[in-house]
Amino acid sequence: MTMMKERFELAAARVEEISQQAETDERFQPFFTENAEYLAVMAGEYRWVAEGSLKKASLSELQRHNEICFIDLLGKSYDTSYANPAWAVKKLGKEYGRLLSAVSAELRSLPAYVYEQDLEAVVIRMELFLEIYSAFVCAWQEEKGIPSYDSVKDIFYWFASDYMELIARDSVASSVDWEESFAAQIIEESDLSDIRYLFYYGEYIADDQWKLAEHLNALSEEEIRRIADTYTEGFRKGFERAGKPLEKKRSVAVIYPVGFERVIRRAAVNFKGMGLKPLYIRAASSFLAGRNGYKSGFFGAPPNRQFDHDHENDQALYLDRRFLNHKLECRKNAWEQYKEKAALYAGPAVVECFGETPFSPEAKPERTELSEEQRKLAVEYRSRVGIMNSEYVDPETTSFTIIAFPLPQIGEAFPEIFDEVLRINTLDEDTYSRIQQRIIDTLDNAAWVRVKGMGDNRTDLKIMLHPLRDPAHETNFENCLADVNIPVGEVFTSPQLAGTEGTLHVTRVYLNGLEYRDLELTFEDGRITDYGCANFDAPEEGRKLIEDKILARHASLPIGEFAVGTNTAAYVTARKFAIEDRMPILIAEKTGPHFAVGDTCYSQEEDRMTYNPDGKAIIARENEISALRHEDRERAYFNCHTDITIPYDELGELTGVAADGREYPIIRDGFFVLDGTEELNLPLAGAHRGRQEGY
Repeated sequence: MTMMKERFELAAARVEEISQQAETDERFQPFFTENAEYLAVMAGEYRWVAEGSLKKASLSELQRHNEICFIDLLGKSYDTSYANPAWAVKKLGKEYGRLLSAVSAELRSLPAYVYEQDLEAVVIRMELFLEIYSAFVCAWQEEKGIPSYDSVKDIFYWFASDYMELIARDSVASSVDWEESFAAQIIEESDLSDIRYLFYYGEYIADDQWKLAEHLNALSEEEIRRIADTYTEGFRKGFERAGKPLEKKRSVAVIYPVGFERVIRRAAVNFKGMGLKPLYIRAASSFLAGRNGYKSGFFGAPPNRQFDHDHENDQALYLDRRFLNHKLECRKNAWEQYKEKAALYAGPAVVECFGETPFSPEAKPERTELSEEQRKLAVEYRSRVGIMNSEYVDPETTSFTIIAFPLPQIGEAFPEIFDEVLRINTLDEDTYSRIQQRIIDTLDNAAWVRVKGMGDNRTDLKIMLHPLRDPAHETNFENCLADVNIPVGEVFTSPQLAGTEGTLHVTRVYLNGLEYRDLELTFEDGRITDYGCANFDAPEEGRKLIEDKILARHASLPIGEFAVGTNTAAYVTARKFAIEDRMPILIAEKTGPHFAVGDTCYSQEEDRMTYNPDGKAIIARENEISALRHEDRERAYFNCHTDITIPYDELGELTGVAADGREYPIIRDGFFVLDGTEELNLPLAGAHRGRQEGY
């Protein structure tokens, strides 16, 4: 540690000098000055936290420190920051601009490491910057020139390669080692009534985090317990209903939005009562470590969602076959180091947040893009690391739960919306179990399901079901209650791919933080053959967005899931508050039929027999692609699963069709028409504007 402190002080002294002298080509000096000034601020922040000033600071002082950590990414400041590839390319040219913008972006991961007092993570990024600066200084002093692009790119490449072992170790450790949990002290020991605690994380704190914490502080202890109990009981029930022994596990990953600490503190008590030690994982702050728009870990407000989009492909600057193999080797070594604790890991318990203003990214030609070969490597890595992870954390012995709550950003009605969502998350399971069983029993008579849109919705799909050899004891659909996926409200299956065909269309949908307009996917034999959306004037930009975000860079994906959502109460809440476009997938998937592209819901657990409450075995646990797992696991899994929902008011019909042509209508014109499902229409009365009141 003494040597690391010396490296830190040397690096800090050097960056403080850079802004005061011109030692490089005048075109590049502003880049170095901007980033040196930022690093000097980060060095000061590190010392400030280290000396204990963080816990003594006033609220206004904490706000000021928080803002200076992210100032370059906020509002108009980003327009003229070298972290913005458009600005960097304008000032430095295409090659150097993209590369040095990626370096700037990596440096902007420092606040998390500074507040965690991870000195090595801070130092190596400061030294990356200084090594590049030295290359420019030498070139200027020797020939009044600049270093070659390839030589600067090599510096970035070897930074990524040399420290991949550290990054892999930190990633795996934070996932399974309960002794390395930075946030535990904040959650379990802070005075949560003192809002200053929010600023201890090193995350960007905006109004959402502040107001969310204040709202939860205003709730009674009984209300907090009700939320926490729903969340933790969902996790416990996931083990119970799957017949998995929870008592053999010792840790659970607790993933939550900053501001939700009062509930998480109570949930931690519940988990400890189950014999589980909470792991509080931070969402990746570094692009090298896997930062992206989807946050898997605790997280604050995104300073700039366009920034995340602009840099999501920065690995193009170093991704090649050698790097991929090295990265996999580092991850393998990390798992080996923590394999004992990995075997005791129970799975993730996730609190999602929703309500952000819908974001549609600007298409910037200046941002770095993966080559075709790199896209294949990225897909290969995702597949191989997914298989590797399952070797150390056996999916057949773990479970999960996900629950969602709104952010204050959702609007002035936030308190009312929060209460409504809490009501939705705690709906009576028995009622839904009975109604959903009626739908399942009916659809088990069908060979396939016809789904058509109405109005502006162009959906026309034929979904093939697996044949039942023993209908008295077998079923195609799972009766999904409020355990792993809260709230209650769907029946789902893994369709047969052969014969599944047609068009899936939604006029507007919000997926993983991005808004899609007129999203359309075409299927043949259950696989996507064409796709597009209306987000951009140029159709090819829309296709690229879908390829990156929904297809996860695969050439195609299969339908992994077909489900009938039954939570009409959630649908009506969304309509009542006009937040249809803000609802998370977790809730939105329950508000109409939905189709997941990618892996099935039983991914890597296909061989575990699963039963419904009525005792019938669920036989539709795989499709023709996941069946390849016994001969080639890399071809069997895609390591992605994205749900796309057709809302009731865009749904013309959902009908089961038997092999002999008999039809079993479930939904028509947005209403449930099957006998025994009438209760689901009660919330819908008056919800479909301009149409009939109900059946």
